[in-house]
Amino acid sequence: MKKKGLITIIIVVVVVLAIYAWIKGSYNGMVQRQEGVEAQWAQVENVYQRRADLIPNLVLTVKGYASHEANTLKEVIEARAKATSVTIDPSNISPEQLAQFQEAQDNLSGALSRLLVNMERYPELKANENFMALQSQLEGTENRITVERQKFNESARNYNQYIRMFPRNIIAGMFDFEKVGYFKAQAGADTAPKVEF
Repeated sequence: MKKKGLITIIIVVVVVLAIYAWIKGSYNGMVQRQEGVEAQWAQVENVYQRRADLIPNLVLTVKGYASHEANTLKEVIEARAKATSVTIDPSNISPEQLAQFQEAQDNLSGALSRLLVNMERYPELKANENFMALQSQLEGTENRITVERQKFNESARNYNQYIRMFPRNIIAGMFDFEKVGYFKAQAGADTAPKVEF
């Protein structure tokens, strides 16, 4: 009788330890992936901040050559202010927050694009070394933004997939691990631009 009772206790202990190890492994995997999403978000913010830091120098350079482009410069300054005021808590990146952040950044991108298109009318500005350097840095930063957004989406996909798979979704629900949003293409990006000569 003692032998059966001891075997039963050992089996129960082994099962409890196996369940504990699985829960611990699942939880730690979720934390690890969530930290990866937060680290990648910090990198996204870093490249957006780099762009925001370049804008005042670009505006000052343009101001000296094209003072009558005041409305365009004002749009860029206002769009920068809005873009830098939208913040997201990296531990809780909801799709709605991400959409709001993306909209503010897209507005800034649009204002910058209008500014750079208007500057094509000023050959002396286009020849200015500071302007050319800033424009080049801005283009490089836009490329970095694209790369970091893609990396963020991949990190978010990895995390979302991990927490939504059964039976880990039960653990995720118990410990409030929420799905993270993705960066999406700009509105109208699926429509090819019209080119007229």
